[in-house]
Amino acid sequence: MAEVTMTVNGKPVTKSVKGNTLLVEFLREELRLTGTHVGCDTSQCGACVVHVDGKDVKSCTMFAAEADGASVTTIEGIANKDGSLSAVQAAFQEHHGLQCGFCTPGMVMTATALLKENPKPTEAEVRDYLEGNICRCTGYHNIVKAILAASGQDVSAIAAE
Repeated sequence: MAEVTMTVNGKPVTKSVKGNTLLVEFLREELRLTGTHVGCDTSQCGACVVHVDGKDVKSCTMFAAEADGASVTTIEGIANKDGSLSAVQAAFQEHHGLQCGFCTPGMVMTATALLKENPKPTEAEVRDYLEGNICRCTGYHNIVKAILAASGQDVSAIAAE
C-alpha cells in the first residue's frame, strides 16, 4: 500500500492505495466521485477523462499513485463556484449534446480542455480533438455544436439533428 495525497476538485485528499489502483478506480471507489465513468477499460472511449494539473487525461490509463501531489478535477468539480453549470455544461444542455449521457462527463471534460487550449476552434478542430472520445448515441453533431456554442461562436446557422 502506498499513501497518495492530491487535491481533488479543490479539496486535499490523502488515502492509502494499492500500487495497481487506477486513478479512475480511486476517484469512483475511494472518493465516491462516480461522474467519471469506466467505459472500455482500454483507453479508447474517453468516458473517464479528468484533468490532472490542467491536462485532460484518461484516468483508466493512470495509476492513482502517479497523481500523487497533483491537482485533479473531475466532472463534479467543473461547475462554476456558485454551483451553476459551466459554459460547456450549459451548452451541452442547451444544444442537446447528449442522449444517454454515459459519454457526457468525458466529453465535457475534453471540451473544457480544448477550449482552454483553443478558445475559438473550428468545427474540424473540435472533431479532431474529440477523436479519443466515443459516443454511441448522438452522431457527434450536437456535441460539436454545443462546444462551438460554449466557445461563444454563433451556431444558429447549424441545423439541428
